[in-house]
Amino acid sequence: MEWHPYARGLIALTCATLTACSVGPAYERPDIAPPETWHETPTEKAAASVWPDADWWQGFGSTRLDDLIAQAQSNNDDLAGAIARVQEADAQVRIAGAPLFPSLDFGADATRQRAQVTGEGPQVYNVFNPQLTASYELDFWGKNRALRAAARATAVASRYDQQTVALTVVSSVATTYFQALELRDRIEVAQQNLENGQKILRGLQLEQTVGTATGLDVAQQATAVALLDAAIPPLLQQFRQSVYALAVLIGKTPESVGVATGTLTELSSPPIVQGLPSELLARRPDVAEAEQQLIAANADIAVARAALFPSIELTASGGYESSMLTSLISPANRFYAVSAGLTQPIFHGGALRGQVAYSKARYTELLSTYHKTVLSAFGNVESALVATRQTAEQELRQRDAVAKARRAYEFAQAQMSAGIVNILTVLNTENALFSAQDVLVQVEYSHLQALVDLFTALGGGWRQG
Repeated sequence: MEWHPYARGLIALTCATLTACSVGPAYERPDIAPPETWHETPTEKAAASVWPDADWWQGFGSTRLDDLIAQAQSNNDDLAGAIARVQEADAQVRIAGAPLFPSLDFGADATRQRAQVTGEGPQVYNVFNPQLTASYELDFWGKNRALRAAARATAVASRYDQQTVALTVVSSVATTYFQALELRDRIEVAQQNLENGQKILRGLQLEQTVGTATGLDVAQQATAVALLDAAIPPLLQQFRQSVYALAVLIGKTPESVGVATGTLTELSSPPIVQGLPSELLARRPDVAEAEQQLIAANADIAVARAALFPSIELTASGGYESSMLTSLISPANRFYAVSAGLTQPIFHGGALRGQVAYSKARYTELLSTYHKTVLSAFGNVESALVATRQTAEQELRQRDAVAKARRAYEFAQAQMSAGIVNILTVLNTENALFSAQDVLVQVEYSHLQALVDLFTALGGGWRQG
């Protein structure tokens, strides 16, 4: 089939109209000045720019943590959903870009008819009609290009969202694993103190039989032992719950995951890193995502404005029509049609201008979201820096407190054996030692959690390409 020269020229003209004007505002990145330096600087070298590695969690020196994170990266359902959203967004880009090209359809009809013909009587005949139809909407106001630009920005944002989810999953696995180890350590401390208290109780009971200890002494120690014993079940409950949460993060059923070994003291503390504030925005996938959402909203304004202007639709069709298949494609049976239509919106009850107002308000909303995301990024880093520094200092001081509490407890035991102090003094030092040991474990966990938060706040090794 051969197109008429006019039809071919019209189609070529429509394909060349891809450089039409745009009625939308040009996007400009919001100017948010970063701080010159971090207020909470952990080292003297404040000007150094050191960023986390992509596998920053390996700095904790735990092969078990490495294995858990590898499982989460492969099996986590939130991450799988984020990957699917990227695929959805890519498909939307293809859908949004389709109107920029002419559409071409093929159709074929075969009809058998019986009709009354004057002077000839009833006649039966066949009609065969294959044809091609091409149509194209002139994107003179840039509406279709803006739709594609918005879809592209959304697709890029979905990729940044995937990276944000991946970083969140990794940090959640690390924090949950550390929490499970913390609770195991606290259970171990509680059980050791319980065993020690039971040992003292047995000694007092023996002394009571020979008259060197009173019933009150035995009762007081029995109360202390009961309190130590009652502190263990809540810790066991929290430990199991943290393990179950870890199972969900790595995409497994609760009964298939366990944390039977390991302690916080076996973990390494990776060095504190910090980059320059001016580089942070290119290191945070959530900030990049917020900006792409803003770019998409800006393109939506162009789409809404373009809908106020006329739309021009060009259509060309051609084919053959014959009652005989043998002569169907002969030049005499060829036909074509070329048409152009213009539609100017006049009255839609305010819907079109309402859409423009909505798109502008949506952009303003996302501008506020972007601004908050940027400020939150700087705030996250500052909070994590102060937390890592202060928890490290607290851990040193708490270790000193545990050492002093242990010495006091040992002195009290020796003096009680010598008859210098009573059981109440031993109980007080015993409680102080238990509390100091329990707090130390919690502080160790807080410091590790602060390090995870810092690596996460610095983008976890991610960098905008």
